[in-house]
Amino acid sequence: MDSGSSTILNNNLVAAIETNWLSLLIAVVVVAGLHALAKRRVGFGTRVLVALGVGLVAGIVLNQTASEFQAISTLGSIYVNLIRMLVMPLVFVLVINSIVSITQLDYLRKIGVKTIGWFLGTTGAAAIIGLLVALAMNPGAGIQASQPEGFEAREVPTFFQVVLDQVPSNPIQDAASGKVVPILIFALFIAIAIVRVGSRKPEAVQPVKAFIASLTEVMHQVVKYVLRFTPYGVFALIAVMAARYGIETLKPLAMLIVVSYVALILHFVIVFGGLVSFVAKVNPLKFFKKAYPTIAVAFTTRSSYATLPVNLEVITKRLRISDRIASFVAPLGATMNFNGCGGVWPAVVAVFVSEVFGVPLSFTDYLLIVFVSVISSIGVAGVPGPASISTTVVLTAVGLPLEGIAIVVAVEALIDMGRTAVNATGTTVTSLLVANAEGEFDRASFDRDEEDELELTTA
Repeated sequence: MDSGSSTILNNNLVAAIETNWLSLLIAVVVVAGLHALAKRRVGFGTRVLVALGVGLVAGIVLNQTASEFQAISTLGSIYVNLIRMLVMPLVFVLVINSIVSITQLDYLRKIGVKTIGWFLGTTGAAAIIGLLVALAMNPGAGIQASQPEGFEAREVPTFFQVVLDQVPSNPIQDAASGKVVPILIFALFIAIAIVRVGSRKPEAVQPVKAFIASLTEVMHQVVKYVLRFTPYGVFALIAVMAARYGIETLKPLAMLIVVSYVALILHFVIVFGGLVSFVAKVNPLKFFKKAYPTIAVAFTTRSSYATLPVNLEVITKRLRISDRIASFVAPLGATMNFNGCGGVWPAVVAVFVSEVFGVPLSFTDYLLIVFVSVISSIGVAGVPGPASISTTVVLTAVGLPLEGIAIVVAVEALIDMGRTAVNATGTTVTSLLVANAEGEFDRASFDRDEEDELELTTA
């Protein structure tokens, strides 16, 4: 390294310390504290909860002191990048490994229909709840609409373009572009081919099956390494959220936040709780307690993909559901199960925008909102920002101004935390329903509270 580059590097380091000294200090202290809790073998869930609380306090301090928070933001980004690193290889390997273990294609078809059916049914219920709560609480009351300067509505892909985008053309390029659905479809082709060839020539596919099984074990170990960083990532992500959005920013849209969370909580309790209690006949309090790590990670990362590795561990080790059901339902759920983003949120925003812009909605419009919410949840599978796309599609369908989306942007990140938690929990609930129907849920072990350690309690 020449002297010029060294000088620039030193100057950058000094500038980073000068502008971010408070966030650096907070990050070092909190990371050291969380590491000490891990050394004392404090439970993973407890450490995540502590990280949530500390992150919230740290973010408020940084916001009130108008301090830079790039240091903490970088810590959160590192965690999210590590999680993203896992998604493509994990989905590819798990889907193949899961289907290869299913020797009957009729069985695969049966669990696929049940899984997608539950995804769409719960999304429809979510849209109805979002609609009813928004109509009852009227989140847009008292807000004057103003045309946002420079706002450009997000382009909505046509139905045929969406279909085409999901078909793999170059799996390597698709993986590099972060397109999960094409990779999932590519894995399905390979897995079904292995099953078909294996039924005629078992010896021909044995080396491939052994390689996939071995790679699955290796990926599980990599996942364990990365997930041990979760409490640190949770602290950083929640701190950045609190530091970025001050109380003053949220006041005008406070009712929208309240309405959204009321709808999300009602969906969580009534739909998820009802399905767990009356369909799977499982104690809902025990179920949600066991699913807590999934809920916490989804809430803080705001990413169903980032939650996927944790959800797989929770479904198999805490809920006692078979690996092959978990490996099929969980990756599919991270891709197309949008109870929060595609059900509750578009319905709430539609009512909000209709009130703000003074555009009345009829009963037919309400039915259309629910129908389009369900259909669009299929169409946006694999599209980045599913909540924005779903909301755009719904507003367009009922003739509401797309400018309304710009109004809710200020609080969308805060609401997205709850939306993602509902999305991920919906996948967990569907895993239980499908496993219970197929006899692949170890009810006796679940009732005895037998759990395999998540291997996340070590430092």
